[in-house]
Amino acid sequence: MIIASCVITLELDAVFSLKEKRSIVKSILNRLPQKFNVAVAEVDKQDVWGTAVIALVTVGNDAAHLHSQLQTAVTWLEDQRPDVPISDYEIEILT
Repeated sequence: MIIASCVITLELDAVFSLKEKRSIVKSILNRLPQKFNVAVAEVDKQDVWGTAVIALVTVGNDAAHLHSQLQTAVTWLEDQRPDVPISDYEIEILT
């Protein structure tokens, strides 16, 4: 079994309250599992307005496929939510 994870840092420049931030993050966290076979969660910076850190995780038996799946999810997020730019992301494969 191979576990693949992706930690994404989002910049929320136009957000001025935790309520706004949570609305945006909740929308993203609801859509990613529907579109891709991944588990998602906000994993850091929960109380910071201008930044969100989310993680995507999936399991399988082909590292290349899992990496491609997570890379596709990152690209989809960039395309679908240009209002929430990705400042950094890291994909890690655990075998």
